[in-house]
Amino acid sequence: MFTGIVAAVGNIASVTPLPGGHDAGVRLVIDAGGLPLADVALGDSIAINGACMTVVEKTPDSFAVDVSRESLNCTAGLDSVGEVNLEKALTLHERLGGHLVSGHVDGLGIVRKFEPVGESWELVVEAPAALGKYLAFKGSIVVNGVSLTVNRVEDVAGGCRFSINLIPHTIQVTTLKHLKVDSKVNLEIDLIARYVERMLSVGKDVQG
Repeated sequence: MFTGIVAAVGNIASVTPLPGGHDAGVRLVIDAGGLPLADVALGDSIAINGACMTVVEKTPDSFAVDVSRESLNCTAGLDSVGEVNLEKALTLHERLGGHLVSGHVDGLGIVRKFEPVGESWELVVEAPAALGKYLAFKGSIVVNGVSLTVNRVEDVAGGCRFSINLIPHTIQVTTLKHLKVDSKVNLEIDLIARYVERMLSVGKDVQG
């Protein structure tokens, strides 16, 4: 589990295809930036742009993960070199500063607007229609591994658009500063909303 509070901005230093051809995925070597790795062991989980990955190699200032082709097909920003948001898995003695995050990407959103508003920035993302029912005013959403609060929700043809206000601190300490219109972003909906929807839907399709 994670909190959606980015601990450091790292950098994908290399992307190497794994043996087995195109369907085998890739190995990423990531410079950890300011993320301390002293307490990270092989097999531990680290969220990379919101996607939970397993550490398979480690040096004092970098680590490697293997990303399956399925994960590459369902995420953005894990297939090329560049900056990424990093967060180590949550421990029980830490503050839950964001919200409970599983590190499982539910879908890809598309940035429709990213503009300064006073000292802050307005980010508008269009989510797949299937995720729209999980988005609510003042609810939580994870965008590229960052826990954020939804300010506005609007259903549109083929999807659902939501608006977020990004304060200067969030812009400074995450990779969200690099977003542009039409950028793809990893989305994870609120864990509680997921279970509520499941509870409400159980039995609806059962025939008498």
